[in-house]
Amino acid sequence: MEDASKPKKEAPETPAEKVKDEPVEEPQQEQDVQSEDTKESEDIGEETAEKPEAEETSEEPETEEEIEEKTEEKPAEVKETEKPSKQEKPEKAEVKKEKPKKDRGPDFKYIIRLSNTDVDGEKKVVYGLSSIKGIGVHMASLIINETDIDRNMRIGDLKDAQIEKLQEAINNIIENAPGWMLNHRKDYETGEDIHLVGSDIDMRLRDEINIMKKIRSYRGIRHERGLPARGQRTRANNRKGLTLGVSKKREQPSTPK
Repeated sequence: MEDASKPKKEAPETPAEKVKDEPVEEPQQEQDVQSEDTKESEDIGEETAEKPEAEETSEEPETEEEIEEKTEEKPAEVKETEKPSKQEKPEKAEVKKEKPKKDRGPDFKYIIRLSNTDVDGEKKVVYGLSSIKGIGVHMASLIINETDIDRNMRIGDLKDAQIEKLQEAINNIIENAPGWMLNHRKDYETGEDIHLVGSDIDMRLRDEINIMKKIRSYRGIRHERGLPARGQRTRANNRKGLTLGVSKKREQPSTPK
């Protein structure tokens, strides 16, 4: 017999509480899972509802005529945009090449022969004479003053008699021009002051360089060696021939003993 005085042992409450709590928590999780499933089903339903609309629009097939028209229109537009860019360049080149000369009349001479050189007839008299080798603007103005020709005229408008006067004045420059205007003073052979024109300048220059080489002068030796003859420096400039930069010495292979 159990004593009534002893207090009865109470059963632990924790398992009962846990049992009570567990069924309360499980339905909440299930509800969350169900809510997520319902959301996914709703999203899928919306997507399925949207897809048929898109499919309905895409399902409408284009006719073959419309497809051919689109393919024909696109390359035509591209060609139209490309054509002007390609055609502009040759037009500019053609304009440069096809600059026609002005019609000066039947008596106009487009090329005049003076001192074995061709002179452009469209130039004025002063600048036409200065195109001859050995005649500058100052010498040309002196020749014009002696012949009494208008310096503002085109040289192609001159008559044959006026052209002959210009040629005589060029040949007689030594008599009419002062000594300081002549280009070859104290000639090597005669010692006189001479004015050379045209190809005579190159011929005389070549002959005098050969004379300097024969007499073995300093200038002649420098001409022979192709070095500057007027005191220019040669360390940095005027490097000719097989000149190389800094080159390392090659190490000789060691011979076995």
